[in-house]
Amino acid sequence: MLTRLEVDGFKNLMGLEVDFGAFTCIAGENGTGKSNVFDAIQFLSLLADKSLLDAAQEVRGVHGERLGDPRDLFWNGYNSDKRRIRFAAEMIVPLRVEDDFGREARPTISYLRYELVLGYAPPTGIEKIGRLTLLAENLRHISLGEAPKRLGFPHSATKFRAAVLRGRRGGAAFISTSVEDGQQIIRIHQDGGGRGQPKPAAAFRAPATAVSTVTSNDEPTILAARREMQSWRRLALEPSALRTSDSYVDPRTMDAKGRHLPGTLFRIAHRDGDLDPERVYTRVANRLADLSGLRVRGLSVDQDDVREQLSVRLHEASGLTLPARSLSEGTLRFLALCVLLEDPSVTGLICMEEPENGIHPGNLDAMVSLVEDLAVDPMDTPGDENPLRQVIVNTHSPAIVQLVDPEDLLFADTAMTLSPDGTMAHALRLRPLAETWRARRGPTTPVSRADILPYLTTPPGAQLRLETA
Repeated sequence: MLTRLEVDGFKNLMGLEVDFGAFTCIAGENGTGKSNVFDAIQFLSLLADKSLLDAAQEVRGVHGERLGDPRDLFWNGYNSDKRRIRFAAEMIVPLRVEDDFGREARPTISYLRYELVLGYAPPTGIEKIGRLTLLAENLRHISLGEAPKRLGFPHSATKFRAAVLRGRRGGAAFISTSVEDGQQIIRIHQDGGGRGQPKPAAAFRAPATAVSTVTSNDEPTILAARREMQSWRRLALEPSALRTSDSYVDPRTMDAKGRHLPGTLFRIAHRDGDLDPERVYTRVANRLADLSGLRVRGLSVDQDDVREQLSVRLHEASGLTLPARSLSEGTLRFLALCVLLEDPSVTGLICMEEPENGIHPGNLDAMVSLVEDLAVDPMDTPGDENPLRQVIVNTHSPAIVQLVDPEDLLFADTAMTLSPDGTMAHALRLRPLAETWRARRGPTTPVSRADILPYLTTPPGAQLRLETA
């Protein structure tokens, strides 16, 4: 669970500091840079799994394409001589993970702060484009005594906080950076403190982060941090992927675009050898029936043993059976989220852009309720019935804003900010609503309902309003 993100120098994120709860809705007009927050989270996740070069190639460029030019990641990256990106992420990591060899690992402590600084090395020789460089990397614990003031979102101390925060740690970091002979040296420190000396490496030559290199249970806390960051996903459901049938040998886990929806639903319905899959199909169908205009009688996964394919079938009240390829884009996206809701194995962070896309205005309430229900209930104990799953959405829809709990809202705009080269530039700003938990934490200036009234202005007769918490 990502509880806090700090970014400086990445695209138009300069000096950004934001706290997250179980569910967060970032709202603002197009062009403010809301998606850059998701890019930053995705980049950190990629860096926990891939090399610096490969991670950079998978993040959106300045025009939305994935071009692999590392300069696209830096503020004013094509004109600046001194390029630096600084990240900090505070996270709650899983209490048990598996290493790359299937062995269990348990972190020494489950509340951590990860810091990363990246630079840019200009091209040399026949190279035309430079490369990212690792300048500093640190991973340290956050003490359990600090947790009550750091976890500002409403939650149960006995049911939630006590269940997800475990362990003790002294003053030593798990990953540290020091300067020796003018060179940054990164060291990995083992949890026990008595099994050998820290492992040093020169930062500038590193092709990847230290976190991404930990694959075994010898460093369980670093491994848990890596697994947590790997679980941060950006959901970009595509109708073409959601309409596709699965072969019997395809994965049974839905990917970020929605591929393998039939196989995923089939796996969930038969989880633990359950001989009554209809219970799962009925729950998904009942949730899908929340969409007005859709008369749902049932749902099933068709097993074609001749073609060896799995396909989703929707059964209407009229008796008509519709394959997934016949469903509307909005219905397919809603169905995919209903399936995720039933899957306790899906944990970590889900980022989703504009959940209102393809949804009739009359069904926005059902969509908002669904994405909110995907997130863990921090007033209860996490488990199979309440997976430790976090959701962040962004939107430009005033209707979505008025349906979301004000405590979960952040408003995006831009403000003139001092840039790394000393000039003034437009940077993304995320501000909470006044009198909500983020506003009480400070120091960001909150917005009032009067401030956002122009944004909430809708055509006459829409009868939309922002309720007081």
